[in-house]
This record gives sequence, C-alpha cells and structure tokens, in this order.
Amino acid sequence: MPELPEVETMVRQIRPHVRGAVLRRVVAHDPLLEDAAERVRVPTRVRALGRRGKYVLLRTEAQVVSVHLRMSGRLVWSSARPPEGRVRMEFVFSGGTVYFVDTRRLGMVEVGERFRPRLGREPFGELRWLPRALAGSRRPLKLWLMDQSRIAGLGNIYAAEACHRAGIDPRRPAGSLSRTEGARLARAIRDVLDEAIDEKGSTLRDGGYRDARGALGGFQFRMAVYGREGHPCPRCGTPVQRVVQGGRSTYLCPGCQS
Repeated sequence: MPELPEVETMVRQIRPHVRGAVLRRVVAHDPLLEDAAERVRVPTRVRALGRRGKYVLLRTEAQVVSVHLRMSGRLVWSSARPPEGRVRMEFVFSGGTVYFVDTRRLGMVEVGERFRPRLGREPFGELRWLPRALAGSRRPLKLWLMDQSRIAGLGNIYAAEACHRAGIDPRRPAGSLSRTEGARLARAIRDVLDEAIDEKGSTLRDGGYRDARGALGGFQFRMAVYGREGHPCPRCGTPVQRVVQGGRSTYLCPGCQS
C-alpha cells in the first residue's frame, strides 16, 4: 500500500504540471468511479495539489477531489500515451493527463466542497506532542502508530522501521513509553519519513509501486527490518523476527528492540 512517502512523492512530481492549470475533463473507466467523475464541475482551474495523510487532494476553484490509493493505486502524469495497467480515471488538462491506475480497484475518489475525513496530526516537525499523545494508551505501539486518527500517513512499513530505529518493541503498550522513549520515537518517525521521501518511496518485491514518472522507489534498499525475516539486524546481528499484529505482519529485532 502506498504510504505517506509514496503519496508525497507523487504529489510533488505532479504538482508543477497541474497547479494553476485548467482541468478540462474527468473520465471514469470504472463504473465504481462514474459518480465521482460526474460530480467534478469542469472546466475549472486547479488551485492546489497537496497531501493529507495518505490522501491526494486536488483543490479546484469550488471543490476538493480526494484520492485514496489504497493497496495498489498510483497516479501517473503523462503528456503522451496512457501508462500500463488498469486506468480507472483520467484528469485531463491541456498539457497532459493525470491517470489513476489501480489494478485491484480498491482506491477511492470523493468529491465535495470540503475534505471530510478526520485525521490525526502530520508526522513532521519536532513532534513534541507525540509523547503526551501516547500516554495512557494500552494499544500496542505499532497499531497506535497506524491509527490514522492518531497520526496521519504512517502505515505498516514505516511504523516498523521507525520502531526499530528508536529501539522500541512495537508490541509494547503505547502508554508504557517514557518521555525519553517517546521523544526518540518522534525523531525516528520524522527521519525515516524524510529519508523515504528523498528516495522516492519504497518498491517492494511485488514491484507494485512506481512514482508518477514510472520510476521505482529506492528506500527498500535501506530497510532494516521490514520484509527481512530471518536476516541479521544491521545494528546487532540478531535475526529479524516476524509477528502478527492486527492481522498484519510486524517485523522487529528481538535483540535491540526492548
């Protein structure tokens, strides 16, 4: 699933092409998205293209078009031919088209005057609020971090990597962290996300993620634990362990994550 770094990468790559441009047509190639396409009032000028959590937000003169990529979605900018894959929707401009490609058809497009989902804070800046927010919670730390109402944008990959970098067991109750541990985790989250954005996201072994220009991400080569069950931890050499939390795989080092 595209997480914050992958979504941010696509937004940064597409933004220069569409900001201030006139959206001429919206075409749905999937019956599930026909209603959303018909609700976009065109032609209209794009005021901004941004991101909130894992959502892409296309703000026009009167509406907000939100795209959630879910498991296999991606946005591609092209001024020539359509990209490979299942194209579910097109946002057509004079100079090119933004294609919503989604093989598994799980992504969503919503149109309204406002962006309605209630999301937690963005995981950037000093994150001084994080230790206080964790206090009192009995939920396992990694599940807390993946709760979009708590902190927006973190998913399975980067939550696991941040916990490893902070040296904290993701199975611990979130409220058991000391203020020092909470501050260490905050720094780890910010640093992992910054590095992943610099690397244009992560392309895993299934090869599903590519950025808006069709290129692979590069952060997978810097992962310490995610998807590395049985491989030595780069910090202490202990084999990486996989456990299941909330029906999802969690990767950790039992040697240096306490």
